[in-house]
Amino acid sequence: MNKIHIYKDIAGQYRWRLVASNGEKVAASEAYVSKAGAIESANKVKIWASTAIIVDDTLVKTSLIGFLGR
Repeated sequence: MNKIHIYKDIAGQYRWRLVASNGEKVAASEAYVSKAGAIESANKVKIWASTAIIVDDTLVKTSLIGFLGR
């Protein structure tokens, strides 16, 4: 089962990390002063990721370079 772990870093701030069912760490947050802030961020990521689309910016950059004649 995939899990989002909330933890305290060595500076005493709160962070979250997304861990896949195989134990691989696949995403991590910035630092939050409060545990509530880290939890709120993790919940937002759960919602946003479920509706996100994948945008391949490498194709866009290549297309723009060709368009600009470079």
